[in-house]
Amino acid sequence: MLSFNKNEILETVRMIDSENLDVRTITMALSLFDCVGRDARETADLIYKKIVNRAGKLVSVGNEIAEQYGVPIVNKRVSVTPISLIGAKCGNYRLLAEALDKAAEEIGIDFIGGYSALVHKGTTAYEKDFLESIPEAIASTRKVCSSVNVGSTRSGINMDAVRQMGETVKALAARTADEGGLGCAKLVVFCNAVEDNPFMAGAFTGVGEGDAIINVGVSGPGVVSCALRKIGKQADLLTVAEEIKRTAFKITRVGQLVASEAAKRLSAQFGIVDLSLAPTPKVGDSVAQILEEMGLDSVGAAGTTACLAILNDAVKKGGVMASSSVGGLSGAFIPVSEDAGMIRAVQKGALSLEKLEAMTCVCSVGLDMIAVPGSTSAATISAIIADECAIGMVNNKTTAVRIIPAPGKEVGDEVEFGGLLGKAPVMPVNPYSAETFIRRGGRVPAPIHSLKN
Repeated sequence: MLSFNKNEILETVRMIDSENLDVRTITMALSLFDCVGRDARETADLIYKKIVNRAGKLVSVGNEIAEQYGVPIVNKRVSVTPISLIGAKCGNYRLLAEALDKAAEEIGIDFIGGYSALVHKGTTAYEKDFLESIPEAIASTRKVCSSVNVGSTRSGINMDAVRQMGETVKALAARTADEGGLGCAKLVVFCNAVEDNPFMAGAFTGVGEGDAIINVGVSGPGVVSCALRKIGKQADLLTVAEEIKRTAFKITRVGQLVASEAAKRLSAQFGIVDLSLAPTPKVGDSVAQILEEMGLDSVGAAGTTACLAILNDAVKKGGVMASSSVGGLSGAFIPVSEDAGMIRAVQKGALSLEKLEAMTCVCSVGLDMIAVPGSTSAATISAIIADECAIGMVNNKTTAVRIIPAPGKEVGDEVEFGGLLGKAPVMPVNPYSAETFIRRGGRVPAPIHSLKN
């Protein structure tokens, strides 16, 4: 039984009041395998009814827990079984996207994830139809998020799907041009996607999950920054790592409490606590600021990747001591538009796309919420996706790309998305082409170390 002593309670209150500690999301993961009907209309109706009936109290329960314990819960979300699987029989994916959006509006959640496909080794005919539906489906809905897994350590990289996703990103940007390409913020391309991720836009419910699961994402970059500020610049790196571990332990305890309560009140199974440090545009709630507290003049300087590696490792070690059910992505996110420190580093020229790619070798996910010129070609976007997938495949970790070729924007411009999505400075992209490489297609073979049986 999870219990807190008086000092822990007071410390947690301080973290919430002055250090930006929050539960970033309660996500209810729902299986939709029992919603496959005789045709698209029946399937859409069954999907809508299950989400409304099963997750209808998610928002009210989240608000009750937040009020009772004084812990801000920023988002309430739902993730579902990949729609490419659920719609394989009926084929009308647009109708299913509308059902997801309608259900999300009805129950008042922030986003619904799972307009997704798993094509890391090959693509069936119905999955090709699904991938082609993504631009229209995401552009025409408000709360639906999409993800596509195109590679894994075990299977290699499906380069035909990588090529198609570059074209999909461009098409989605064009369809949402009047919003700065905002639709691309709701689309993630993965390598080694996980089944229990509560964070958007990449959340979906894996086929190995149960019927109704509660997964919670906790975030506290501001808490970690404050902890490092207190130990001072003279502390050695072992002391720094130990302080991050202790802080991550405290943050995760809060997530465990919220997740357990939410699961009990919603008659669902408790899944995992994802202890990722997810920043916001709010001052003081920045992963970049943590790295600078560790001794960098600016994120992007030499040493940035080493500092991020220390942070990520310490966060994981502290989190697993606080909960036996840590999962999801768990680490540090480095989204440019959502982190005030990252935005500042890009604006002053300290942080480039290439340095961000290097950082993704050790961070929680990958190239996230990055705006590039609207003229960037589909082949270049595909090549950026391929690079990230290669990092994930070889290192047996999750990597992802959420990139926005902002229509009509050039390097030095900014794209305003608002809310937690923040604003993105448009970053330069290497001008040399990889089109011939991308056009080859086929499959990148799995690395030799994938043979572990």
